[in-house]
Amino acid sequence: MTDVDTDSNAKAYSVSELAFALKRTLEDAYGFVRLRAELSKVTFHSNGHVYLTLKDERAAIDGVVWKGSVRALSVRPEQGLEVIVTGKITTYPAGSRYQIVIETMEAAGVGALLAQLERLKTKLQAEGLFEPSAKRPLPAMPAVVGVITSPTGAVIRDILHRIRDRWPCRVIVWPVVVQGETAAAQVGNAIARFNALEPGGPVPRPDIIIVARGGGSVEDLWAFNDETLARTVFAGTIPLISAVGHETDTTLIDFVSDRRAPTP
Repeated sequence: MTDVDTDSNAKAYSVSELAFALKRTLEDAYGFVRLRAELSKVTFHSNGHVYLTLKDERAAIDGVVWKGSVRALSVRPEQGLEVIVTGKITTYPAGSRYQIVIETMEAAGVGALLAQLERLKTKLQAEGLFEPSAKRPLPAMPAVVGVITSPTGAVIRDILHRIRDRWPCRVIVWPVVVQGETAAAQVGNAIARFNALEPGGPVPRPDIIIVARGGGSVEDLWAFNDETLARTVFAGTIPLISAVGHETDTTLIDFVSDRRAPTP
């Protein structure tokens, strides 16, 4: 009597069959995951995608943020930043690898946000964006004031009231959202569009721009710490006042703007 190999009748998968079966299994089981990790090996590819590694003290997982999701991230991915991400697990059958496709990313707490802000401030300061010599003088008697803010709420009413009392002039309000994922892009677009206006055109070119928002938490004001927005402020030719937050609030565009004027 001899032993019989009971596995001899098991189906023999092809490599592709097994690889794609594993892919389906992982994607079905982990179609949505929320993960806390530290970022490393962050690469911004020329195709617009971001490739990175998420790690803790014992393990690491590769991740990717597709081009279409990069702009919607709450924070800019960078080495050493602690984050919370959401996404789905998938595999790359041709290479026996798995990764997380990241859809959202936020800093893991205020401390992580502030650490990222300090690194960005150091970078921009080294490039000369905060230099006093780069500040544009404010006009003494502006005829047209451009205000970039939310069209609702106390801030715009306060600005219009003060302008009316102190220096009656024409005010052009560019409505934007001042909090959330799209705020930085909307404010930056408004600044660029104001600067692109031609003198004597159908829409008067402002002599000065005010970017305004009331006070709030670090997270509430985070849009005004956006690097692209700071560079847009610096690149403009129209003098700009940052009126974001209260006296104790500080955002990145305060350092790049020509004057800071906290809201009441």
